[in-house]
Amino acid sequence: MKLQESAENYLETIFVLSHRGKQVRSIDIANQLDYSKPSVSIAMKNLRTQGYIDTDQDGYITLTMKGLKIAKSMYERHTLIADWLIFLGVDKDIAVGDACKMEHDMSEESFMAIKKHIEGWKHMIYKQKKGRDV
Repeated sequence: MKLQESAENYLETIFVLSHRGKQVRSIDIANQLDYSKPSVSIAMKNLRTQGYIDTDQDGYITLTMKGLKIAKSMYERHTLIADWLIFLGVDKDIAVGDACKMEHDMSEESFMAIKKHIEGWKHMIYKQKKGRDV
């Protein structure tokens, strides 16, 4: 079953906030996404019920393994696509916004093809730079 785009955004946001070295609460997510506190509370309840997050008695949110898998995938897609668009000359703010849209709708097959192409291209550039440094 494919998760809704909004749920993927919530999981990715929890992942990003938690990697900034702080514990995550609903208010942090609301502030980051500029959503209302009630909307985030409902979403967190749904994500908890579906097994994507856990919350402790103090309201701190952590991703379950199931949630972490999706969050990492969305984050990888987002950063790779945004970096690629920026390299192609797209303004950073536009690239980040476009990447956010593209990361959810792109098939796994298309994403993996783009990823493979970019990795091959990076390897080629690395070899060229290394050859000049000798």
